[in-house]
Amino acid sequence: MDETMKQFQQSLVELEIEAERLLLARNQLVENDKLRNGNREALTALRKKARTTKTSVPSPFESLMKIGGSGSRPLVHEVCATCGNHDPNERTWMMFPGTDIFASIPFHAAHSILEEEQSQLDFEVKRLQSYVKDKSIAISNKGALADKISPGVLRSLVTLTDKQKVAEHS
Repeated sequence: MDETMKQFQQSLVELEIEAERLLLARNQLVENDKLRNGNREALTALRKKARTTKTSVPSPFESLMKIGGSGSRPLVHEVCATCGNHDPNERTWMMFPGTDIFASIPFHAAHSILEEEQSQLDFEVKRLQSYVKDKSIAISNKGALADKISPGVLRSLVTLTDKQKVAEHS
């Protein structure tokens, strides 16, 4: 094999490796989106159970402004944005991520776990989206073979099949 063909073969191998990494990242992105949607649905169900929304629970500043006088009680009663006035010690069933184990845990702990996992998934999705974008640009910048092989030859390579032709008898 001459040197040009070796270089061409090496560039094809590198391109295929980059494309495989891109496909793996896209598949992981889809899986993370499924998990993120499941968490979002679970958090919505917990908010419905607590009869709160993301904006229905007053902020600590609003609570501070409503408290009059000074007594032995704290100035601000910290209110969870998801629990609201719901009893945070009430137990709820939760299946732990990555397992088939259900456990009855306090309401506040359940939504805290889900919110933490949601923020981690959001970060991971953004990281993967950035990775997919970078890999797509890198593959595009390599020219995807168009400058090395004529489009007709490339089209014939892409459409190759392993079917055997049946010989016609005259």
